[in-house]
This record gives sequence, structure tokens and C-alpha cells, in this order.
Amino acid sequence: MINIVDKKLCCGCEACRNVCPRQCISMVEDNEGFYYPKVNVDKCVECGLCEKVCPVLHKSEERKPIAIYAAKHNDENIRIESSSGGIFTFIAEKVIDDGGVVFGARFNEQWEVVHDYIETKDKLSLFRGSKYVQSCIGNTYKKVLYFLESGRKVLFTGTPCQIAGLKCFLRKKYNNLLTIDVICHGVPSPSVWRKYLREITLDNYSKISSISFRDKRNGWKDFSLKIGFDSNKPYYGSVKSDLYFDFFLYNLILRPQCYACPFKSGKSCSDITLGDFWGIENIIPEFNDNKGCSVVLIFNSKFNSILDGTIVKSVTYDQVKSGNLSLVNSVDCHINRSYLFKLLDGNKNLKDIHRLCFDSSLIKRLRRLIFRKIGV
Repeated sequence: MINIVDKKLCCGCEACRNVCPRQCISMVEDNEGFYYPKVNVDKCVECGLCEKVCPVLHKSEERKPIAIYAAKHNDENIRIESSSGGIFTFIAEKVIDDGGVVFGARFNEQWEVVHDYIETKDKLSLFRGSKYVQSCIGNTYKKVLYFLESGRKVLFTGTPCQIAGLKCFLRKKYNNLLTIDVICHGVPSPSVWRKYLREITLDNYSKISSISFRDKRNGWKDFSLKIGFDSNKPYYGSVKSDLYFDFFLYNLILRPQCYACPFKSGKSCSDITLGDFWGIENIIPEFNDNKGCSVVLIFNSKFNSILDGTIVKSVTYDQVKSGNLSLVNSVDCHINRSYLFKLLDGNKNLKDIHRLCFDSSLIKRLRRLIFRKIGV
């Protein structure tokens, strides 16, 4: 049975919970806000299925894409509403036009991030745009299997670990499945996100009408976290100054496994990888309009023509890597990560935690502890 001894060895994909025939595995939130599987040993019959579908226990080999493109959606409105170049929407529309089902991450009523599915194009906006929080998979792997066995085309989008989890859960190839992952920096703690929203809204979640992590009012490269409210002006948190972005981009609130991710370099087994084409101004200057450009890495020849109808240009793997190191490398853990979660346990607000983690070096903190002990 699954027994998480070292949290660095669990990505939280929930494949084990989805596959359990006795439904004796639940996902339990730890003190950092991340979910880990817990087995009810009284119900477990030790069939071993949970271990067989664990993507961390069954790692795949590194792969190189067979084709790489810079790409943009022809519709500028969709591109503006998207995190990068609008390519997810373009592909998802094709799948729905073929009678298919699209899975992705959306916000629920409490503004938590969960995985779900849609069958109509008018609901694609729910999945459009990055969500910098680890999503809850729930029972979506089981739903994917149901649609696949029913003969429906399925597009499943997620982080590399979620794609790897799905592939392990299915345990066989399906010709009617298309999987897309993203170039992933790492997944932040859902509990830190909840606390951030509580402090922004003063505990009144009902005031929120919309959330966009990648609002482009100042352009693609200087995006903002926009939180819309029913009766007040929206909140804009710049990527350069918002405290949640600082915690995320400086690697203080990521899941422990993200610092040694086993799904880089194509190891997720996805068919396609999408991301922002950072550095496009140095490679294809004519694409650099600051409205968003996607990088598209295709690993499955079956989808070679899937971008037909968009604005594309071929690029090299090295050109993509130069602006997207997260494609191949895990991020380094911030020196104050453990300190941040200790402060959270002490119920400090995020502004104070931000000040203590960023304005004070480790040496200064150690000096304060020493001085406090000697009464200075």
C-alpha cells in the first residue's frame, strides 16, 4: 500500500486514490496546505494497485519533442484573455467540435482550484488562464476513463505530474486521448492561497466576482493578479510587487517535490507541452507585440497538424530552453521556506511574513535570536 514516509516523494496527483477499488485512500491536508494520500488500513486488502499507478515509483524516460513552434491564436481577444498565446483555447475548440470533452483547472465557489470537465465552447473561459495553485484532481481520472471507454475524444490538461498520474492510472494507451501539460515552475500551497484571499477580502469571499493570475492590462510581460469584486474596484497585484507572486516566484511556498521534480524534460509522457515563449523578442522579433506568445512542444506525431489555422513559426529546443529553464530544471528551494511555514503556524499575517522572509536575511534572524537570549 502507499505509505508516504518522505513528502518529497509524493506529487499529490491522486492516481492512487482514483484507482483504489475499496475507496480506502483519502487525501489529507498537511500543515503546509498540501494533500497527501492516507490509507484506511482496516479497509485495505493490499491489492497493490495504488503502488502500480504511482508515477513517482514508475518514472518515464526523458523525451525530446519532434516539433517545436512559437504560436499565437488568430483572435486577439482570446489571446488577451489567455496567459500567453491562446493555444489551449484553439486546441480545445477543435476537440469540442469533434464531440469531445475537455478537462482542465478552474476555480470553485470558494475560489479554490479544482479539476473539472466541460463539453461546450462557451465554458472554455473557466479553464483559460494560468492558476498558480495546486489543483485538486478529485475523481477526474475516473471520469476521463469513462469518457474514453465510451468512445469520446478527451483533452486532459494539467501540470506534468498530473499528466503522469493520469497516464499511470489508465495503464494503457487510448487513441482518443490528447494530453497537454504546461512548463511548470512548481505548484504553490492551497492553504497559502486561501490565507492570501482571506486577507485581501477580509474573510468575505462572496465579494469576489473574478480572478485572473495573468491580467494583461499592462501587457503580457508585466502581468498582474487581478481580483474583481462585486461592488468595489478590482485589486491589481503586479508580478513585480505582489506578495503572493513573491512567495511563488521566489520558491517559498511550493510543494516539497517541486524542488526535485521527476517529470521535467518530457518525462510526463504528455502529447503536447505549452508555455510562455519568454525571450521571443530575441528570436522572432516580429512576434513580440507584448500580447502573448505560446511555445508549443509536440511529442506525438499524431498531432503534427493540430496548429493548422494559427500563426506559427518553427523554433529550436535550445531557443525555447534559454527562456524557459523550468522545462528541464527544478527550481531551488528558498532558504526561508521552512521559516515561512513556521510563521504561518504562528498565525502571522502574510504581510508580516513577507517582511520577515524578504527583508531579513538568515544571518540577521539568527543574530536577533542570539541577542534575545542574552537580553540585548
